Amino acid sequence: MLKNNKEVFEILYEAISEGILIVDENQTIIAVNSSTEDMFGYERGELNSKPLETLIPTNYHKGHGHHFNSFYKHSEKRSMGKGKALFAARKDGSTFPVEVGLNPFNVSDKKYVMALVIDITERKNYTDKLENTVDERTKQLREALETEKELNDLKTKFLSLVSHEFKTPLTGILTSSMLLSKYKLTEQQDKRDKHINTINSKVQYLNNILNDFLSVEKLETGKVNYKFVEFRLSKVVNEVIYNANMLLKEGQKIKYPDNIDDISLIQDEKTIELALSNLVHNAIKYSPENTTIELKVKQDKNNTTFDIIDQGIGIPENDQKNIFNRYFRAENALLNQGTGIGLNIAKTHLENLGGTISFKSKENSGSTFTITIPNKAH
Repeated sequence: MLKNNKEVFEILYEAISEGILIVDENQTIIAVNSSTEDMFGYERGELNSKPLETLIPTNYHKGHGHHFNSFYKHSEKRSMGKGKALFAARKDGSTFPVEVGLNPFNVSDKKYVMALVIDITERKNYTDKLENTVDERTKQLREALETEKELNDLKTKFLSLVSHEFKTPLTGILTSSMLLSKYKLTEQQDKRDKHINTINSKVQYLNNILNDFLSVEKLETGKVNYKFVEFRLSKVVNEVIYNANMLLKEGQKIKYPDNIDDISLIQDEKTIELALSNLVHNAIKYSPENTTIELKVKQDKNNTTFDIIDQGIGIPENDQKNIFNRYFRAENALLNQGTGIGLNIAKTHLENLGGTISFKSKENSGSTFTITIPNKAH
């Protein structure tokens, strides 16, 4: 049998796992249980008669006295640390998060304050981990939604540009066909020829678009067969520039690369021609009249590098990350003909051959596209 209430109190006081300490009006510790000593790293009886600030981090000392006196004067129960972070200081100087419940009480007309201290380190670590997990999931969800939005935007742009790219030449073909029927006299042959040429060019343009789509399908299904032969680079460059000359605007010119007569490659000739043609044609398309498109070539013992430099409209910074994406077209290029397939096809082919394609560009200041390809296919 327990002898009296005091004995019951002492047993409970020591048995409770939370820290309990009692301070007087001078903020002096007059009693603590063993859980408090263990929590703060002190020996038995070491905290007795110590100031309360012993258990409070130094950076909180300045305002603590005022807050304690205010609490002591109003004698009200209070809980701290559940909302705003509250920290306590161990003997070794380390700090840890706590929740504290303050309870004033009177003994023989003298007021004391009992503090119930709970170490919430594990709870805070779990909460922080949970919050970090939530933040990470939120970030991933935000990125997924942004990616989905970009994909939807690309799909919308693709449908719009395909509609435009097919509708415009088909309208030209229909108009020229109707006008042809009006020119029946022999002396009107030149007018007939004009519309026949228009029809031929529009049909060829549509055929090129369909070939691009077929190229995409072949690349996706792995049905591309590369033919590696040795060829002089000047042959390919001459072919590219000859075809490009027919597309030049008023006052435009192409600067031929220097010293390429002795350069040879063992590669897929058609792929090199396709990639160069795409970049040169783009340079012409997106450059104004009276400008120069420059083609530079250099070769070392391992690679051949091509630079296609223009003075055109450039690529807006926000669009640059997507410029090689299939069907993507920069905002400032939407009024020009094109499907947004060519660069993607060229990049995929070049990478299949062990090459790379990159660019530097500034809106309204032109672009430089660079192709690097191994001299010899592996």
